[in-house]
Amino acid sequence: MPLALGSALAQSETDLADFFENAAIALHWVDGRGIILRANRAELEFLGYAPEEYIGRNIAEFHADTDLACGILARLTAGETLRDEPARMRARDGTLRHVRITSNVKWKDGQFVHTRCITRDVTAQFQARQVVERTSDYLEGMLEGFVAYDGDWRMTYMNRAAEELLGRERRDVLGKTWHQAFPHAVGNPVDQMYQRVMRSRRAERMEYCYPHYEYRWLEISASPVAEGGVAVYFRDISELKRRERAQARLAAIVESSEDAIISKSLDGIVESWNAAAERMYGFSAREAVGQSILMVIPPDRHGEEDEILARLRRGERIEHYDTVRRRKDGELIDVSLTVSPIRDEKGAVVGASKIARDINERKRAQQALEDANRYKDEFLAMLAHELRNPLAPISNALQLMRVVEPTSTQSVQARAIMERQLAHLVRLVDDLMEVSRITRGKIELRREPLLLSSVMLSAVETARPALEAARHNFRIDMPAEALEIDGDFVRLAQVISNLLGNAAKYTDEGGDISLEAARVGDEALIRVRDNGIGIEPQMLPRIFEMFAQAPTSERRSQGGLGIGLGLARTLVELHGGRIEVKSAGRGKGAEFTVGLPIAPAARNAAPRPAELQPSAPKPNRRRVLIVDDNVDAARTLQMVVTTMGHDADTVYDGRAALDAARSKRPDIVLLDISMPGMDGFAVARGLRSQPELREIRVVALTGYGQLEDRRRSREAGFDEHLVKPVSPDDLRRLLAS
Repeated sequence: MPLALGSALAQSETDLADFFENAAIALHWVDGRGIILRANRAELEFLGYAPEEYIGRNIAEFHADTDLACGILARLTAGETLRDEPARMRARDGTLRHVRITSNVKWKDGQFVHTRCITRDVTAQFQARQVVERTSDYLEGMLEGFVAYDGDWRMTYMNRAAEELLGRERRDVLGKTWHQAFPHAVGNPVDQMYQRVMRSRRAERMEYCYPHYEYRWLEISASPVAEGGVAVYFRDISELKRRERAQARLAAIVESSEDAIISKSLDGIVESWNAAAERMYGFSAREAVGQSILMVIPPDRHGEEDEILARLRRGERIEHYDTVRRRKDGELIDVSLTVSPIRDEKGAVVGASKIARDINERKRAQQALEDANRYKDEFLAMLAHELRNPLAPISNALQLMRVVEPTSTQSVQARAIMERQLAHLVRLVDDLMEVSRITRGKIELRREPLLLSSVMLSAVETARPALEAARHNFRIDMPAEALEIDGDFVRLAQVISNLLGNAAKYTDEGGDISLEAARVGDEALIRVRDNGIGIEPQMLPRIFEMFAQAPTSERRSQGGLGIGLGLARTLVELHGGRIEVKSAGRGKGAEFTVGLPIAPAARNAAPRPAELQPSAPKPNRRRVLIVDDNVDAARTLQMVVTTMGHDADTVYDGRAALDAARSKRPDIVLLDISMPGMDGFAVARGLRSQPELREIRVVALTGYGQLEDRRRSREAGFDEHLVKPVSPDDLRRLLAS
């Protein structure tokens, strides 16, 4: 061999050896048995072995999969060339390195000399791929939507949930820009947020109700990614929003409720406290939450809470439990409780909700109803008593008049008794009519300028018989100046006479009673004092109520329905005044004070002179027709009319009345209204409808005396309206006019 050629070959071998040893890629040779014959520095460093730890050992020892290593060797032995064959090799530190093996065999004379293997480390790529695969798996398994856009707004990824939420398939939108894929979103708040994130590279989040998706609520988060794009995560929060709205409505209902709504733990610790609870108990929510519910329970009722909590733990509900609770200021209030167990998602009782209603008003109303019912019963009993009282002497007098001479002294006394008792009955009925007018607001005042002294004198004249009958010492002090008031003379005199009558009734015989009046500021004050039995403290608050009566043992024999003081208060208040009472208690007497406003422009008016009753002229003889289905009433009235010097006929029904009017042509018809068949209204209209009967004077004589009754009788054609029993004076005046 020429010297030059030998040198060239030697240099070539040197270069090849240097390439093998110092190449940047891992290289090794193994023989047909798998023994490592040679390995370069890159391979040793890649796996971390020293030459003596690696070279001379079987390659299978360094493979994680021994069978795979044997398979590779077998394939090479069979003459196959391998390219990027995946394998895992074990490094000296115990870690597994993912590699790609490219190899073939050097043959000589048909004999396997050694492999020529290139080992490429792909651990980083493998791990990156694993991350991508795991991430993709994670994203695909999410219930929330995920979409990725690159820096040019092209969609690079969409998971399965996004397809379902957006109603689009990936194959239709991947590779398209955001606006191409979703043109309906151009310019909307979501689009604006994406643009901001792309520009600012700062993440944002928003909630948006998408009209395009049937007004579905989505929570959307957009974040910048390193490559310059935007990753979008979104989820359907429609149900959450519905629950939030429901909870907000419930919270608003709870907060605006007029009932206290409280939640507490099974240890009785307050967890919530609404505005009504603040108003009811006086504790603010800040003061109450975290405290024991015992703070609103009186000490003597703490046992109730133990029983309530025990029942709640058993899952029971407590409904409409009436009890007493204590406010912050110590006031005790009546409440009605409804307590329900609160359960967790597993059904276990974890607390309680309590609704408390303030029933103080209901209790007061209930007590008022009970009191009213009791007063009604007392009133009915008193009414029966007061009606029987005059009926007994009337009955006795009638019995007496049957057996004595009509002209005897006894007969005269009996008639006088009957007249007095009848007057008492009429007064009782009149009082009841006053009550009816008060309750219906039908009392009308005939106001005029009045001198108070005139009113007082009139009231004294009315009350004088009662004062004298009990031989009371009565004193009157008239006002030092002429006090003019604007009022109804009759009604104000009625007020003062009622007070004087009460004083006479409730003062022992020979007692001291006074009436005085004086000006105090712009008021005229009228005082009635007595040294009678006084008023118990518990009676004072309701002394002016209708039908209010002192206990039976304190009543006087004169009786009464308990109407006078209630009527007095109503009349005084209608005049813009006030009425008050004072009493130190039993046996200490009483003082009633009436305050009335003085007329703005007081005039010096002379006291009212007593009206003189002119001597009645002898009446003309009248023809009178009496119509009443009550035969006794008709006949007795006929007798009274006859004794007054007039002619009288009676009929007992409406049709007979029309016939009698045509045949007898009376001057006056005294006509009852409430009759069976044709009533008084129909008779009056019948009389007015016949020209020959229109001049007859038709007078209603009835037990109905309300304003509405008088209006109806006037509309039916009656000339006057008298209420039974009519007094002889009224009857005489009627027949004489």
